[in-house]
Amino acid sequence: MTTAHSDPEAAETAIADAVLGVSGVAFLRPALSSLLRHAVTPRTGRRTAGAGVRITTAPDGEGPAVEVHVVVLRGHRAVDVTRAVREAVRRTFPSTARTIPVRVTVTGIL
Repeated sequence: MTTAHSDPEAAETAIADAVLGVSGVAFLRPALSSLLRHAVTPRTGRRTAGAGVRITTAPDGEGPAVEVHVVVLRGHRAVDVTRAVREAVRRTFPSTARTIPVRVTVTGIL
């Protein structure tokens, strides 16, 4: 899947959908900062786009970086799942000469 990421909410949703398709991912888990941010914003009754996904600026200031928080299904090796998640995230970006930094945090095993 390839998507142009001009809209951050659409990008987070596309990444979340790609990650949820990875074998061994139980679900996405929002980071604490995300939970706190949504606790103080008005509730709209719609699904939070990309809960568990955060797009920031890469450390070198050139392009995006992605953080993903997942819960892994028991019986799957966390290292294999995180590698597959990184590849799934990178496939959602249009092909570029640079590699998108992707940090995957396993927050639990289910």
